[in-house]
Amino acid sequence: MTPSTHIPESEDSVCLAYGRQVKELLNAGSPSEMREHLWSIYSDAMAFQQEAGYNPRVSDIFMTFRELVFFMQRIESVRA
Repeated sequence: MTPSTHIPESEDSVCLAYGRQVKELLNAGSPSEMREHLWSIYSDAMAFQQEAGYNPRVSDIFMTFRELVFFMQRIESVRA
């Protein structure tokens, strides 16, 4: 096995990279628009779930959805 030559990035550079990705995401819409889109996506997925049957990951999906909604709320308060 070859040793990795990857140099770990500093926490600051990682945070800046995440910030750039969030900024790019928000170029598509405001945080409140993104929240509305998330609700639409989640609602459609849950409606489909009724037809598709049991999904053992439904609670994981909800938790991910919830965290994304909370994230957009926090971003909205930062931008205000």
